[in-house]
Amino acid sequence: MADDNNQTNPEAAVAATGEANPNEFQFLVQKLFAKDVSFEVPNAPGIFTEQGQTDIKLNLGQRVEEMDKELFEVTLTITVTATVGEKTAYLAEVAQAGIFQISGFNEQTHHAALNTLCPNTLFPFARAMISGLVSDGGFPPLVLQPVNFDALYAQRLQQMQAEATANAEPAGEV
Repeated sequence: MADDNNQTNPEAAVAATGEANPNEFQFLVQKLFAKDVSFEVPNAPGIFTEQGQTDIKLNLGQRVEEMDKELFEVTLTITVTATVGEKTAYLAEVAQAGIFQISGFNEQTHHAALNTLCPNTLFPFARAMISGLVSDGGFPPLVLQPVNFDALYAQRLQQMQAEATANAEPAGEV
């Protein structure tokens, strides 16, 4: 008799049988590609003589599109804006995408995989591309620190739950 937990928990399936059944849980990378790349130095060449501390701002974005029943395109967009004083030194943006096959997970685990495993897979490629753009643009190397997509996902879920709770509370009497 099969353990019902094995159908929704891949770790339990592996622990119970000693191996993963390839027909049950699948997370496969079908293709990785750069969807969009942009690098701008709007204040060149004067920005190279500016004095002062460089301020770096990082913005992350993610989009998921279902291509087929078990096939998803996930795009991780990283935008880095560097300023010196009031002037923009550079703006680097990379949209790193991948096509992922995900199957055999329950709805919650499937949603988590799209929002954690996929961006964790894409981030190192986007980070390397950003670093190369900045260096090739004539600026000191930029090393983006790792991003904890699991924590960001958990935080986003908490925000959504808090908003749902706030919206569900009955309005006060008029």
